Amino acid sequence: MGSDITLLEKRIGYQFQEQELIHEALSHSSYANEKKKLRRSNERLEFLGDSVLSVVVSQYLFERYPELPEGELTKIRAALVCERSLHRFALRIGLGDFLLLGKGEEHTGGRERPSILADAFEAVIAAIYLDGGLEAARTHILHFIPERIPESSSVLFGDYKTALQEIIQKNPEEKVEYVLISESGPDHNKSFMVEVCLNSNVIGKGQGKSKKEAEQMAAKEALELMGCET
Repeated sequence: MGSDITLLEKRIGYQFQEQELIHEALSHSSYANEKKKLRRSNERLEFLGDSVLSVVVSQYLFERYPELPEGELTKIRAALVCERSLHRFALRIGLGDFLLLGKGEEHTGGRERPSILADAFEAVIAAIYLDGGLEAARTHILHFIPERIPESSSVLFGDYKTALQEIIQKNPEEKVEYVLISESGPDHNKSFMVEVCLNSNVIGKGQGKSKKEAEQMAAKEALELMGCET
């Protein structure tokens, strides 16, 4: 596991003085339960990491966007710290590769489960905070925060359908519809192609391994064609 930790440290740009902290941050409850008293789960670190994340993101938004009212800051912060965003952040550093899971979780895809990855991401934040202080945690967190916040906070965590809907609903007479135009591949590796239509006119196409993913990609293309930041 030592070499794995070294690789993770390179990916996050932080070297731990207390290695036990990062081991605990990567230990899912299923693994800790199997090891009994030999290992603590990352649940307590997740609790702390959630608070550190909130403080750092709140201060960043407060200072970066002095013109925005409290309501807008709250919405943007919620988008940045929600499970979907944290899952994406975890994927960027391949955090799933380093998780310590029980046999059951390992065999049922726990290494890719969004909730497990998001929780572990928060636990890693807490481990950095306890090992190196608030500034070290802040540096780590801000690597994942975009310099320019899109007008629609939905875009922050890949919810392009909601972002597109927010734009279209400004004109109540407009109607958006997603149409499945093709489906191919074996059951374990399917590919879907979807068109998004505005009043029956195709404004975007998208491909994905599920209908939902294809719809998101179609909405993303539509936003790009409209000149919206994605």
